[in-house]
Amino acid sequence: MQREWFEKDYYATLGVAQSATAKEITKAYRKLARQFHPDTNPNNAAAEEKFKEVSSAYDVLGDEEKRKEYDEVRRSGSNGGGFRMDPNFSGGEGFGDIFSQMFGGARRRGSAGVGPQRGGDIEATLTLDFSDAVQGLTTELHITSEAQCTGCNGSGARQGTTPKRCPTCQGRGSVDDNQGVFAFSSPCPQCSGRTVIIEYPCAACRGTGREMRPRDVNVRIPAGVADGQRIRLKGRGTPGMNGGPAGDLFVMCHVAAHKIFGRDGSHLTVRLPITFAEAALGADIEVPTLSGEAVTLRLKAGTQSGSRHRVKGKGIASTKSPGDLIVSVDVVVPTELTEDQKDAVVAFAKATDGSPRDTVFAQAKQSKRAAS
Repeated sequence: MQREWFEKDYYATLGVAQSATAKEITKAYRKLARQFHPDTNPNNAAAEEKFKEVSSAYDVLGDEEKRKEYDEVRRSGSNGGGFRMDPNFSGGEGFGDIFSQMFGGARRRGSAGVGPQRGGDIEATLTLDFSDAVQGLTTELHITSEAQCTGCNGSGARQGTTPKRCPTCQGRGSVDDNQGVFAFSSPCPQCSGRTVIIEYPCAACRGTGREMRPRDVNVRIPAGVADGQRIRLKGRGTPGMNGGPAGDLFVMCHVAAHKIFGRDGSHLTVRLPITFAEAALGADIEVPTLSGEAVTLRLKAGTQSGSRHRVKGKGIASTKSPGDLIVSVDVVVPTELTEDQKDAVVAFAKATDGSPRDTVFAQAKQSKRAAS
């Protein structure tokens, strides 16, 4: 159970109500992450700290199981201290179970205090070409974040020295405050829960074991990634403390628009102009694909402008079955005609019986008679 769950209102951090849906929480997080991201706020310590708070809040509320556990902790009304039952107290059958359910298990005297802590999550943005997003690629991401200090290899101690066990808590990381029947524990005031003290801090990281530095991360972007999609790279976030695991790196993908192609789920879309003759008589027309090769699409006689036609398997080749290419056709009316073309159109008009508007007028008359 994380201590800060008792102290921090993650809903307030993200600016959402406790009844917010998962979609509303994600939307609020993305907005704040873009606003306070270190890449858009260089050398701004306040924005960087706010970004970490927002990421920590989303790490809990964005996970359904963690959110349920967090809500239970908040409802318990704890004052934030680590709660333990005194081993000399006998509260009757089932009493320990009640506290175990409320506080995630009572810690007995003599157990390790703070223990390993997971590192924080970080987020980076990546803008992708439309084709790369559809086909997938492996790329290198340049980020600046907290990482293990190269001067002390994360120990926090100057080279040639080692951290020493904290004399106040004897390496437990916490101190006890006995309150009669119950006992409360809190992080050791001398070592702040790290279990050790640094007598001779590393000059590079000032004893924290971490430093801000640029680094390159290889990222595999799967085929079919969508605009606004987040990709999780486990263990590529900030390093943990006291032997805890590193956090995760979340890559926010932004996909640039294509001049010709669009997207509808796993399908690609394209609009093609065709002539009146091709629409009226039918034709085999060439259709471009994202790969650059052309495929043939057969139009039936009487094809209507705006109709949609499907080319199987020429969409997005994701892990599931590949999507299709959806072709919408637009009949082009020429703005200028040669004399021969005019003669042909006039001849066609003379050979045409009635008007396509006749049906509309007939329906209008029927509606009027029905209304009367």
